Amino acid sequence: MKVRTCITPEGKFIYGIHKPSFKSRNLRGHDFLQVLGLDAVDNPVENTPNFPAGDVEEEHGVWIFEIPNPLPFRGVTYIDRSWADAKAVDPLSINLPPPTPTSMTSFLSKSLQCDKSSLKDIVNEAFAELPETVLLALAATSTDPEDLMRLAEMVCEFIYDDQSRLPVGLRYEEDVKGCLRPKIVNHDLFEALVNNIYLPDIYKEVMVLRPGAQGRSEIVGEWPAERNSHVFEYLRRNSYIPWGHYASNIANDLVRYSISDLSDFDFEGLRHLYCQRSYIRIAEQLGMQTVARRKCLTISELEKLRQEILKEIDTQGTGSLQFDVTLWGWNYGFDFTASGYRLHASHQQIHQQYSMVPKQVAAQDTETGKLSSYSCGDLVADLIRSYQNEHDSSFFADYVTAVRNNRRMDEKKDLPVDLVVFEDENVMVFVPKAQTSQWELQLMTLGPVGNILEADTAVRKSLNAGILNAMRVLTGLGARLITVVEYSKRIGARDIDQRLLYSFLPKIPYSLGAFSEAELRFISGHYPEDFAIACREQLESQ
Repeated sequence: MKVRTCITPEGKFIYGIHKPSFKSRNLRGHDFLQVLGLDAVDNPVENTPNFPAGDVEEEHGVWIFEIPNPLPFRGVTYIDRSWADAKAVDPLSINLPPPTPTSMTSFLSKSLQCDKSSLKDIVNEAFAELPETVLLALAATSTDPEDLMRLAEMVCEFIYDDQSRLPVGLRYEEDVKGCLRPKIVNHDLFEALVNNIYLPDIYKEVMVLRPGAQGRSEIVGEWPAERNSHVFEYLRRNSYIPWGHYASNIANDLVRYSISDLSDFDFEGLRHLYCQRSYIRIAEQLGMQTVARRKCLTISELEKLRQEILKEIDTQGTGSLQFDVTLWGWNYGFDFTASGYRLHASHQQIHQQYSMVPKQVAAQDTETGKLSSYSCGDLVADLIRSYQNEHDSSFFADYVTAVRNNRRMDEKKDLPVDLVVFEDENVMVFVPKAQTSQWELQLMTLGPVGNILEADTAVRKSLNAGILNAMRVLTGLGARLITVVEYSKRIGARDIDQRLLYSFLPKIPYSLGAFSEAELRFISGHYPEDFAIACREQLESQ
């Protein structure tokens, strides 16, 4: 079966161009003519164009570019030429505006006619009467701490310090199972509030950041508190990921709600805990004796352990590994609509989630009783093998060459062609030719590194820099909801040149997904080269 990808063995991108011209037979039986309104000089505006007398012909429809995704399982991207040409005139216009300053407290204070001494009580009473939809909208969008503190005091009961009158804890009550839970009146409103960066830090700390505030998940790892950084590793036992997962989470003695607050050292800690946990789990499966307990490995100790694991695998193979591939992901940002739709996963402090995936899972109604367990990296591996069989060439080597040899789809030779946003000797961050999000970026390793076990200290440092720079670029352009996915190679798979790949997928306000995206048909309004210009400009300005 022919591999459907935009990558060719010549190291080029291949794509299609729709140049539509068509006729549409008129099957309408009646006209329904009406006046729509009046123009600027009171002439009637009629809907006559909506009811043609005969058939309709489109001689020169808008060109649409159809770009198969490099990874076939991710579908196809369509670029509307008219939209993209408009953006090509000014690529730096590709951005989102910052949140609009919003304060219900200020509005009410100006609107209410009352004595200043009684204003606070009257504003509190007005808040209590607001519909829930308005409260949710305020919790998610208000930039006024006064608004948010009022809302917080409406959804949970605080314990206050007698002297400072600042909150020091929450009131707890027993649930139906006899477990103590925070006394929360409205959970949706609570979630929206604690994810709003403008809520005062002391309220964030008491409501959600303090260990134990969100439940009994054990802290089983720590990036020590130094250089104004501190990261906890939580174990999520009852996880939606089979066999549980871990979360590296900025600790509660710091507040890191935005990428702009996140330091290089913070990010190193988040990623260090991921690598440390993964290496320890692999070593345990191999029967290796490790001294790591009640401490965080140093960078040199982590690298030494990685090298020892590789030597052990060379000796005994991977047969003893029940779990042989990593899973890593990041949901950055949070939003809640007034109608109650949750637009992104939990945020509360910057955190990343990770686990390991087993080789097999017990299966019903099969002869072997086993089923290969799913990993998204396996989809990449399947592509690589098919591509190798069809072209006798390395997919990732050709992908890198295609990025370097890129040509614009609009064939304008006076405009930039570069898709690369950030690059060092180990990794490349670039705009994919076929974006599955309006603003998708990708990161790939330039050498034969397919998972974090194959990544030495220098490559891990490059991965950290590449991921963080990609997030800084996207948030600098105004993205507030971003999902990041890692495509990792199975440990011990040496028959293919599978590179470690990351995909950064911002949710854009006007493009959250509909039937087209459900069919893996992704619509874009700009050329990838122009988005790369905007990204490089953003990176250079930081």
